Amino acid sequence: MGQRPMHATAAGVELDIAKGWKPNLYLTNMAIAHFQEPSFYVAPDIFPILPVPTSSGNYYVFNKAELALDQVQKKPAFGKVAPAVFSHSEETYSVGVDQVIIGVDQIAALNYQRSGAPATIDPRRAKTRLLAEQMKIHLDRVFADGFFNSSAWTNVKTGVAASPSTNQFLQFNDANSDIIGYFDQLKRDMLLNGRRLPNRLTLGYDVFVAIKNHAQFLERVTGSGSTPNPALVNEQVIAAVLGIEEVKVLYGTRNTAALGQAASMAFNFNSRDALLTYCPKTPSLEEPSAGYIITWDMLGNGSFMTTDAFEGEPGTHSEFVEGLMATAMKKTCDDLAFYLYQAVAAS
Repeated sequence: MGQRPMHATAAGVELDIAKGWKPNLYLTNMAIAHFQEPSFYVAPDIFPILPVPTSSGNYYVFNKAELALDQVQKKPAFGKVAPAVFSHSEETYSVGVDQVIIGVDQIAALNYQRSGAPATIDPRRAKTRLLAEQMKIHLDRVFADGFFNSSAWTNVKTGVAASPSTNQFLQFNDANSDIIGYFDQLKRDMLLNGRRLPNRLTLGYDVFVAIKNHAQFLERVTGSGSTPNPALVNEQVIAAVLGIEEVKVLYGTRNTAALGQAASMAFNFNSRDALLTYCPKTPSLEEPSAGYIITWDMLGNGSFMTTDAFEGEPGTHSEFVEGLMATAMKKTCDDLAFYLYQAVAAS
């Protein structure tokens, strides 16, 4: 429970109240704080982190057609073949800095300290959690706006309710949809054009629900469970059946209402869509990737997400904590991504 006033006498209690102590007792081991489950933040799980030394610069792009072409020739007698051709182009990147600031009223903060209120309510004690939450929400929103939509990618496939034609497929909530066969085709196409098999499948929540309840997946776990341990189709089962290294479900949510208005909750990412990609776990000079989250260590402290504190103006009895984040998300290869638009019907 909350701490008792410093003085046990009636006069002492009155004195403590006058100094700011509130007679309401607060639980110190529980508060209602809607922080999101950390694993629900997904942007770095889709595009890998690529640290860079400067806020802007260039990188090389080798010519895929030349790399994939057999340029080995029969050596003529007493002669030599012409040199093979391997050229490259250049692309640029530019990293911006985002900031969030939380103010602390030093006088009001005394109430939290004296009453033993939960750490979550005191910005001084919870600043790291509060700032990290804000920056992770922002990172996912930047990814959703830039790359989890049908206008971001060249290879876009659209789900339809019936009679799919070119670049269309039968929506996954349809019992007749051949989900496994369709992903086999997408894998084949990526292997041919991108020279890699996809290793990450990112599912909007409604797409995940449709797949895990589809007969093609349910029949693969039927009979393998028991009453205390029922067989369930989860991300690991979907990954194993489709032959994809990792399946990530987009559980994250956000408030879309204006500040001060009643909360209007929505998914961070379109719940009816999905993204199939190849991205290496770590950047490499010899590996392609659908994209990267380019990060810049702006303060030289080894982190692209950092916090700091500073005093307010004299006489205001205030202080501020800030969060800084220096990132740029970059699509680097269209051949290594398929965007599945409206993969399930609207609910």
